[in-house]
Amino acid sequence: MNEWFLHGDYGAVPTNYIALTIALLLAFTCGHAIAWMYMFTHTGLSYSRSYVNTLVLMPVIVALVMMILANNLVLAFGLMAIFAMVRFRSILRDTLDTAYVLAVIVIGLACGTCKFTSAIIGCLATLAIMFYFWATAFGTRQRYDLILNIQWVRPAADLAQLLQLLHRHSRSLQCASQRSNEGYAGIDLSYRLLLRDPARAHEMVEEVRALEGVARVSSVHAGDESEL
Repeated sequence: MNEWFLHGDYGAVPTNYIALTIALLLAFTCGHAIAWMYMFTHTGLSYSRSYVNTLVLMPVIVALVMMILANNLVLAFGLMAIFAMVRFRSILRDTLDTAYVLAVIVIGLACGTCKFTSAIIGCLATLAIMFYFWATAFGTRQRYDLILNIQWVRPAADLAQLLQLLHRHSRSLQCASQRSNEGYAGIDLSYRLLLRDPARAHEMVEEVRALEGVARVSSVHAGDESEL
C-alpha cells in the first residue's frame, strides 16, 4: 500500500514528495503570517472571515499548482482552460485587499517552484511593509480637527464677529457651505477648523453658542481623511 502511494504519480517528471511537503507547509505558514497581519492591521467595515481564510488557503493552492505543472507546458494550457471556466465574482472594496491577495499568490508561486528562501524573505519583507503602513498611518491626511455647523439668524454683514471668534481658536478656517433657507431669516453655515488646541474645542463651541445671533450649534470631530 505504501509502495503504491509513494509511487502513484505517473507524470513525465517524478514528484519530489519531500519538496512538495516543504512547499505546502511553507506556503501555509507564510499565508498564516500574512493573514494575521491583515487581522491585526485591518481598519474599516469591510472585514470578512472568508477573505482571511482565503489568504491562508490561496498560497497553498498556488504552490500545489506549480508543483503539479513541473514545467509541463501541456498541463499549463490545460490548467488555463479550466480556470477560464471559473468566474470570481467577489469584489474587493479596498485596494490594499488586492495587494494582500497578490502577496499570497506570489509567495505560493515561490513555494511551488521550490524557491523556499525567496518565499521566506518575500514574506518577511511583505509583513514589514504592511506593519510599517499600519504603525505610521502612512498616506493619511488630516486637514482639520472639527466640523462646526451653525445656524446664524443675524444679517450676513454681522458675520465678522463670528469669524473673529473662530480665528482666535483656529490656525486654519474654511467655510465648507453657506446656505440660506426659505421660511425663516437665517443662514446655515458649516466650517472646517484646524484648531490651535484641539483639547479646548468644547470651550470654543460654548463661546459660539453664547454669541448673539447663533440659534443652533453642532460640532463633529473630524478624523483622518479617508477615501469613500
